[in-house]
Formats: sequence, structure tokens, C-alpha cells
Amino acid sequence: MVLYTSPFPNSFLSVLHSFSWGLIFPCYWLADRLVASFVPTTYEKRQRADDPCYFHALCIIITTPIYLALLVASLPFALIGFLLWSPLQSARRPYIYSRLEDKSHANGATLLTEWKAAGNGKSFCFGSANVCLLPDSLARFNNVFNTQARAKEIGRRIRNGASRPQIKIYIDSPTNTSISAASFSSLVSPQGGDNTNRTVNAGIKRTTSMEYKGDNSGSNNSEDSREDKGGAGEPNEGEENTCIVRINGEDNGHMSDTETDTVNGQAHASGPAEPSPEGDAEISKTPNHKQKEGDSGSLDSYSASRESLVKVRVGDGTVDQSTVNNKLLYKASIMKKTSVRKKKHTDETFDHEISAFFPANLDFLCLQEVFDKRAAEKLKEQLHHYFEYIVYDVGVYSCHGCCSFKFVNSGLLFASRYPVMDAAYHCYPNGRGTDSLASKGALFLKVQVGSTPQDQRIVGYISCTHLQAIAGDTTVRCEQLDMLQDWLSEFRKSTSSSSTANPEELVAFDVICGDLNFDNCSSEDKLEQQHSLFTHYKDPCRIGPGEDKPWAIGTLLDPEGLYDEEVCTPDNLQKVLESEEGRKGYLVYPTSKNHSSSQKGRKASLKGNGRRIDYMLYTEEGLYLEWKVEVEEFSFITQLAGLTDHLPVAMRLTVSTGEDDP
Repeated sequence: MVLYTSPFPNSFLSVLHSFSWGLIFPCYWLADRLVASFVPTTYEKRQRADDPCYFHALCIIITTPIYLALLVASLPFALIGFLLWSPLQSARRPYIYSRLEDKSHANGATLLTEWKAAGNGKSFCFGSANVCLLPDSLARFNNVFNTQARAKEIGRRIRNGASRPQIKIYIDSPTNTSISAASFSSLVSPQGGDNTNRTVNAGIKRTTSMEYKGDNSGSNNSEDSREDKGGAGEPNEGEENTCIVRINGEDNGHMSDTETDTVNGQAHASGPAEPSPEGDAEISKTPNHKQKEGDSGSLDSYSASRESLVKVRVGDGTVDQSTVNNKLLYKASIMKKTSVRKKKHTDETFDHEISAFFPANLDFLCLQEVFDKRAAEKLKEQLHHYFEYIVYDVGVYSCHGCCSFKFVNSGLLFASRYPVMDAAYHCYPNGRGTDSLASKGALFLKVQVGSTPQDQRIVGYISCTHLQAIAGDTTVRCEQLDMLQDWLSEFRKSTSSSSTANPEELVAFDVICGDLNFDNCSSEDKLEQQHSLFTHYKDPCRIGPGEDKPWAIGTLLDPEGLYDEEVCTPDNLQKVLESEEGRKGYLVYPTSKNHSSSQKGRKASLKGNGRRIDYMLYTEEGLYLEWKVEVEEFSFITQLAGLTDHLPVAMRLTVSTGEDDP
């Protein structure tokens, strides 16, 4: 299957489309700004309440007639452009595939070594987020604004979070469960030039399997990384950028506040982190992009707060400050009370956490609501610093391919560190209301993640979708789930080049990501909860229809509280969501006739931990029979605090080959 690298089959149609959109854009932009000036966010309302001179009101009075006059003047040109633009959409391709040709720009990513399926298996990390990148006037109805600046900041946070090293913590004591024995992702910040393996004294040993290459680095030392991996306790094949932390049984691995405060104070004195070379002039216009001191949501913050440094146990006696600074080579997410930050229930087989950062070594990313085309370009530019392959501008326009007229695309975007082999898009034909104006649908992708010693390709399937959003449209969503399964089955059949007798490809995983717009606890969503999709695909957060696991939390934030100081930074939002009272104040809960629509400050007993409408599903059906797929960890992520009204989610799967497994 040929991947489309341009929206039209020839340059003539592309030029004609650019000309027609150039005629439409002034009218579109003026209408967007005019509506946006009358839809303030809660942050803007607070600012205006402190303005005794009513300066903003005066600006609206002056600019509104100007906008209206220019809008009327641009209408004839927009009409001509529309008459040219609309027929062209019949020749438009359903997506654009972008591959980073200049690898020097991917300075935040480590080089991937091809998986040969000959070791202990390999882990793959998937992320999904609804980023609400609509035209600014429409985004304001979700209480977010400045779409162009948000797109750039969202991309920067994602790739900075994903390009940090992964830290794995192992506990030697079988009686200690205060720190999880599986991987714990932590952020690190350059503070020294020692590239050798390091050991932290008194109970914690850390070995870096690959030197961290941040945004200012243009090369990767893949050979050294492979040598380091050999001495790091045989991790899963293909794990890049990993730090190993071992904790012995002494004191059961606990660290006293006095000891950790000592290290924090000395590490804090080691100097601020180097600022990002990128300018922040545009981003500083909005409150959700201002980074306070110690805000770890943006990895480029100039200083590290007390809670963004690694807490380690220091032995008795005087500690040399330079020694500590060399040990704390990187800035890391705090390990305070790890039993709270990352819990492991006795009846759970994988780890789960509320994390302030996207997982290290993120392999695949599925985004929804990337509707604005200019914002999509800015987002793509940032993500290409980490992801080599991106599929964006997915969907159809006008009346092409769907039953009703489509003003915007599907809003889906897919980014991958592994090459995309095939891609297909389908539009849901049954959209209703305002959702029918967007070409919501499903994007199906086939990626190659390795090969066997017998030259058989190892592939994976990923589906990204966004279902009907209007409350009460249960039947519509169920029909869309039916179509999703049928289209996915057709895609796998059409792209498979294997036979049972002579398999040319081995399927390692099949994952579905997206905003399904229903939760597993609301009584109004019973039909979706019982859909057959959940018999074929597993939801790591779900026990059964109507019941989530106790650690699962909602992913839909209450828009009214996005700019509250308690939740406006990733660290603050993480702390709030770790408590039940905090979740009640800032998450949207399942609707009930007995409760008011306002979520903030509610103290009543509520079912579940909020509306979880963003899903990550996986299946064991249709995979290579001799391999086993298991969830290693699941994360709810707060790194996009203040930038969107959804919580991103991430899942790490481990594919065990059965060869040399312990």
C-alpha cells in the first residue's frame, strides 16, 4: 500500500487548493477572532475583574465594528474560494504521511535498534490524548484558548517527556513493597559531564545504560548503549535510554525525610538547568504556558523545585556536595512516598500511576481533536524532534466520502518511532448534531517493529478513533463501535501477506486508542459498556461492565477549574488527583439527576473516580501463537495541565517471545 505524502495527487491541484484556501482564510480568521472576543475563558474573566478601567471592554467596542467591516468585505472572496475549494476535496487524499528525512532534527530521540525477537522479549509504549486543538473560538467553549501557542507547547512537552531516560527500580528485599519492582519513569536534567556508569551509595545503585540526549544534543551513541545494556542486568531487548536503580534490603528500602532533604538541598544548589533554545515569547501570552519555578511540566524550566529532584538515601557522615551533584546527573521526578505515586495492589499484575510526565521511550502516540490545520503543523514540527513518522490531517472535507458536509477533518494524529507500513481511514457516516460537521472516524495503521532471524517481519496494528460526543447518543456510539471492529478486521486482512502454513509476518500486538466519549460507570452508558468490543479487547482499567478497578481515575477534567492554582501545573494536578477529595473537585463525574451539574467542591458520595472516556485497549487474539502480550504499566498523565481538558493515558505492553525467558 502506498502512503500518501501529499494531500493531492499532483502539484496543480495542490496549487489550486492553496489559492482557494487563501481566498477563504481571511474570512475564516476574522469570524474566528470576532466570536472569540465574546467567549472569554475563566482566566480572562478573573483578569478583567481586576481591571478597574474596563480596558478590555473598550477594546471590544473598538475592534468589533472593524472586524465586522472586514468580514463583510472578505465574504465575496471567500465565496469564490469556496466554489473552488469544495470540488477539489473529491480528489483529496484521506491523510498526509510525514517522515523525518533529516535525522539531525530528531535530537530528543535515541536510535532504535531492530528487534530480532531472539532475547527476553520487548516492551512497547503507547500514549493517547485529546488535545482540544479546535479553532480558537470553538476551543473557548471548553475553557481553553490560544490554540496556536498551545499546539506548540503540547508538542514540546510530549517530546521532552518521552525523550528522558527511563529509570527502573528493583528491590532486593522480598518483604519490601513500598517501591514497585517494575519500571519507574523519572525525569532527569543534565548537571555533569561524566558519561561513565554511576553508583549511588548506601543502598541505591544506579547504572545508566545510555547517556541521556536532551534537546540540545544532535547525536546518539548507540554502540556505547549496547555495551552498557550488557552490564545492566539483561533488560528486555530494545529498551533504550534506561537507568537501573537497585535497592537492597537494608531498612527495607525506606528513606528518611532528613536524609532526603539533605540530598535535595545540595542538589538544589548545583545550579539551574540550561534554558531551552526555543523562544517562549508566544507561549507566555497565555497562563497555561507560564512555567513557575520548579514546574516540571515543561522540561525546560530554569530551576528545579525541591519536588523535582531525586530523593536518595545518603549514608552517615559528611557528604561531599560535588559528589552528590555528580550522582544526581539528571533532574528527576520526585520519588516522594512512592507507594502513593505508584501503587501495586496484591491482586494486580502490572504497575499503575498518576505521572507528571509522559512515559520515557514512548513509541506510539495517538491524538484526538487536532482539528486546526495550522496548529497541526506546529504540533507536527515539535513532535518530529522525537517521532520520525507522523500521520496527520486525517479525514475528508466537503461532501466527499460521507453523507453530510464536513467543515473540518477527523482531528486524528498518529506519531511513531517505528516505520509505518500501511494506513487506512474510514469516516463514520452516522454522526449527528455538531459532530456531523467533523469527519470523525477511525485511523488504522500497520507498523514494523522488527524481524526474526528467519527474515520474517514483526508487525503491530494500532487503531486511533474518536466517537460521537453528544450525550444520549448511545445508539450512535454502539453503531460506530460495530463499524470500528468491521473496518479493523478488513484492514488486517487486506494488509496481511501471511498464510498459516508459511507466515511472512508475525503480529506482536493489536491496540486501540482513542476518545470513546463514554465511561464505564455511568448508568446512561450501559449499552456501550456491554459492547462486544470488550469481549475481544481488554481494558486494563476495567473489571467488568459498570465497574472500574479502584486505582483507575477519570480522564475528563472539569473545564471550570483548569486555571485554578491547585491544578494549573503538572505537579499540582498530580497531587490533587492522588486524593479522593481532589478528584471530586476537578474531575467530571458520571451524570446523575440527584446532583447538580457543577463538579467543583462537591462532597457527596460519587460513583467511581470520575468519567474515564479515554481508552487504551489491547487484544491477544490474532497474534503470533507462541508469544505472550502482557501489560507492564498503565499511567494517567498530568503533563498537559492547563493545555487541555483531558488527561492523557499511556500503556506499556511487553511482548514475551518464550525464548530464554526466565
